[in-house]
Amino acid sequence: MLVFLADGTTIPALVVATAPGARSWSKEGHILTCRIAQTLLDDGAAEVVHNLLPDYADGDLSSLCVWPDQIRHWYRFRWTSPLHFIDTPDSACTFDYSRDCHDLNGAEDMCVAGAVRNFTSQLMHYHHGSSDRRYNLTEALLFLSHFMGDIHQPMHVGFSDDKGGNSIQVRWFRHKSNLHHVWDREIILTALADYYDKNLDLFLGDLQKNLTKGIWSDDISSWRTCDNLLSCSTKYATESIDLACKWGYNGVTQGETLADEYFESRMPVVMKRIAQGGVSSNNAIQSDAKKGYI
Repeated sequence: MLVFLADGTTIPALVVATAPGARSWSKEGHILTCRIAQTLLDDGAAEVVHNLLPDYADGDLSSLCVWPDQIRHWYRFRWTSPLHFIDTPDSACTFDYSRDCHDLNGAEDMCVAGAVRNFTSQLMHYHHGSSDRRYNLTEALLFLSHFMGDIHQPMHVGFSDDKGGNSIQVRWFRHKSNLHHVWDREIILTALADYYDKNLDLFLGDLQKNLTKGIWSDDISSWRTCDNLLSCSTKYATESIDLACKWGYNGVTQGETLADEYFESRMPVVMKRIAQGGVSSNNAIQSDAKKGYI
């Protein structure tokens, strides 16, 4: 496994714009995932996270959850670009780590499943007493929180030929888009506008209600279950490619207009994956904090 280490410089302040064409949950999706992860932490783990965040974050992990998208095209962080997604064989609808987790040059572990493994491992194993320990743990926390969101977005584990749906041009209601962007942002923004008066807190409230006493409350324990923390990413990626085939690609053709039927049937999938990403991120952070790794 590759080990990606920071260089000890200050984590740059968050900027607002994301790079065009980037493969990632929207800003809103990442914020929701990170808020769920943080609100589920116990007091001890919450304090650890608060202490790792830079002062300008004001204790709010979600304020920095899109940071990896902001810096992926900077020279120093270009190596992170392939860590946001996985390209799988066209129409195979399966994920195999040894087959699929590599970059365009064949470098192993360079995919979002590898990133989740790597940064989980960094939180577990970074040396106590190292002068740059706090910085590296902070960076690992931010990358892990972000990539947990990405790996739960079904179209981030898509087909190689269409780049996870990026080259499948569609119309979302009346405007041009592509299939990947529909899953990254269009469904979320339409749900916000139609059901939540464009209020992200109301959207978050619904997700939290479903987690605590709603339709997902009996499922959380199974969401947290995998063989070990370092193998969880294979589970998440396998779930995502399965959903991409059943709900993302299914029935969609180049140039098609996607509207009410697609939105109403896919919105529950998007909401559940955002929630699952939050629970998975919480699981990794909570476990590492409880064991004293961070």
